[in-house]
Amino acid sequence: MTRLALIAGTALLAIGATAMPAVAACNGDASTETVLGAGSGAAVGGLASHSIAGAAIGGVAGGVIGNAIGHSNNREDCRREARAEERAYYRDRYHDYEYRDRDYWVDRYGDRHYYDDDDD
Repeated sequence: MTRLALIAGTALLAIGATAMPAVAACNGDASTETVLGAGSGAAVGGLASHSIAGAAIGGVAGGVIGNAIGHSNNREDCRREARAEERAYYRDRYHDYEYRDRDYWVDRYGDRHYYDDDDD
């Protein structure tokens, strides 16, 4: 029972360390995730099998999984960064224009929409 608790505790620690949020970087670098995955896999593999071979196999498997997770995170970071830049571009371009004294606004299809006159 203590061996199971030790393995479960190490696995929980490894998952907690790799699931910590990081700063979003759209640079294609997945080395941090690969190293964390390899270290976690080696620890879990070594504790589960009580051998160097189990640690080596766990380290390789964890590194491969960590690398895949890192590249997936980088793709999502790049998409998030592109969406933020696009929103900022349209917000700056269309939000602050000089025609605020008009009685209407134009939607993206070119249709005019008149403001309600609530002064009555």
